[in-house]
Amino acid sequence: MQNNYPTVNFIGNKEKMTDWIFDNIPSDVKSIFDAFSGGCSVSFEAKKRGYKTISNDVMDINYLIGKALIENSKTKLSNKDIQTIFLGKPTKGFVYKNYSNVFFFPKECMELDLYRKNIEKLDSHYKKSLALVLLRRAMIRKMPYSRFNIPFKKVKQLRDEEYSYRKYGRRRAYHNQSFKEHFLDNLEEYNNAIFDNGKENKAFNGDIFKVLSKVKADLIYLDPPYTGTMNNYFGFYGFFDSFINSKKEKPFENNFIDKESSLELFEKLFSKLKKYKYWVLSYNNTSYPNKEDLTKLIKKFSKNIKILERKHNYQITGKEAKTKNKEYLFIVKNKNIS
Repeated sequence: MQNNYPTVNFIGNKEKMTDWIFDNIPSDVKSIFDAFSGGCSVSFEAKKRGYKTISNDVMDINYLIGKALIENSKTKLSNKDIQTIFLGKPTKGFVYKNYSNVFFFPKECMELDLYRKNIEKLDSHYKKSLALVLLRRAMIRKMPYSRFNIPFKKVKQLRDEEYSYRKYGRRRAYHNQSFKEHFLDNLEEYNNAIFDNGKENKAFNGDIFKVLSKVKADLIYLDPPYTGTMNNYFGFYGFFDSFINSKKEKPFENNFIDKESSLELFEKLFSKLKKYKYWVLSYNNTSYPNKEDLTKLIKKFSKNIKILERKHNYQITGKEAKTKNKEYLFIVKNKNIS
């Protein structure tokens, strides 16, 4: 059975570019650290290709994707686990009290409260991670535009299937399927994505500057949020962290999207990569700092730089912008490591 990356729906995912990225990885690399793993498409491809793979993300939900799909090598959800997750009556908990008519209707929030409580009854961390990641997928399917910065007035409008048909020629019935239906629809795909590549893979959950010292790898892959693009990841997905932890979470620091501090953050980051033989940076041509500024900055730390580029169609951008988008791949070798 072939292990395929499951459908995650993560803005900025590099799923369509993983072949290009990995076809340009130096041949002597045995281990890869995906430092801003997001939806884990790069980590998953690294694991698939037999590398020892380490993922990291500051957001709890992205860490759980790494825990479920990268670190986990054999644990899947059974029929008994599914019964445990969906057993009982919806309850008025944290989501109902804080998010009714914000992203979902009150009854749906009560269902989420029940499932969150039941997931804690599962008998392993990997099962809990996988269940929460599947529930994430279910919530994404019910949310118009697959992100959580949409006003509820618009959510209700787009969940009206007749309105959607009149306006866009599509009814989008999946927005009104239940969480349980979506969970079960995606269960096999996610269970089949669990595999053992023979390596001891690991998922981390932290600010990159706190995690760097803990991770040893031949190559560090960098795909931070881009200044100047659709990059508000906490706005898009922060609700998941609040749901997981049953408390309203605050935006994380060191997010690279503030134009005033991004250059300084990049320099700070690059200065701490001396122990990695290679670093590979994915970047977009519409972002700040631009290719020239980044190249100049990288040369402070290594003159051995190769820059590749290719066109890339970002589905979230406007029609004109789609034709102008390019993806860069900076491949850097540290001169002091043989």
